[in-house]
Amino acid sequence: MTEFNIKYSDYQKIFEEHLSNFCDKLVCEPNILKESLIYSLKLGGKRIRPVLMLAFADLLGLDKSVMLNYALALELIHTYSLVHDDLPEMDNDDYRRGKPSNHKVFGVGNAVLAGDGLLNTAYSVLFGECFNGNEHVSASKYICDCAGIGGMIAGQSADLFHENDNGVDENILNFIHLNKTAKLIMAACVPPSILCGGKYYSEIKTFARDLGFLFQLTDDVLDVEGSFESMGKSIGKDGIEGKYTAVRLYGLNECKLRADLLCDNCVKMLEGIAGDTEFLKNTVYFVRQRIN
Repeated sequence: MTEFNIKYSDYQKIFEEHLSNFCDKLVCEPNILKESLIYSLKLGGKRIRPVLMLAFADLLGLDKSVMLNYALALELIHTYSLVHDDLPEMDNDDYRRGKPSNHKVFGVGNAVLAGDGLLNTAYSVLFGECFNGNEHVSASKYICDCAGIGGMIAGQSADLFHENDNGVDENILNFIHLNKTAKLIMAACVPPSILCGGKYYSEIKTFARDLGFLFQLTDDVLDVEGSFESMGKSIGKDGIEGKYTAVRLYGLNECKLRADLLCDNCVKMLEGIAGDTEFLKNTVYFVRQRIN
């Protein structure tokens, strides 16, 4: 394993232990609701948002343990969005991370409630952090805003509304990519800065925004060139369903060029931050080169 892979795994392990402890102590009835929550939370994935949050805590000299509940809340929000995204009324996908989607296992109605439960629990976790001081209130509010109607939900709504549009408008595409994807990446990277009095706030926010755009651009490409085996979900659905994607607007080759440019922008932004940014630079390359 490379040094990057070892450090990434270490961050994952820290978060997974915290998540497992949360799941073990989760009190929830009826049991089908508890099972459905834990089912989606433990489907795995890259855990890139918790990893980014812990990595920025390290970079800024913040104790990682301070960020664990924030990372938990963000992963609860991300997981709820995936549960709802897979529903027949949304993306209608039967698989997530190579396993049956929540609604295929527990039914559509309970999947809706599972998503609702994950979101409400995330807010409860964040409210708990607010008792630690004003900066924690600001960090919690930032995450909520990124996830809400001024963030991810707005992006998802625009994505649905513009499905099967005759053409692709670049401004609308950027709105979707910023809100649907980049805002939750920003929600991972910016809170450590807020808890450090806004240290490198502008640089980190710009980095996270561009990393989010890179992540979504790569997703659009993988929907064309990826495979079910690597992605763990249906491939080619964007084109079939007339989704608003970068590939439709720019074509595959230009998407890859734009991804390279975003990758360079992210790395340059990190060079303006004092400290050891090597892991974060390699995380950018990891996102650019990912196959799932």
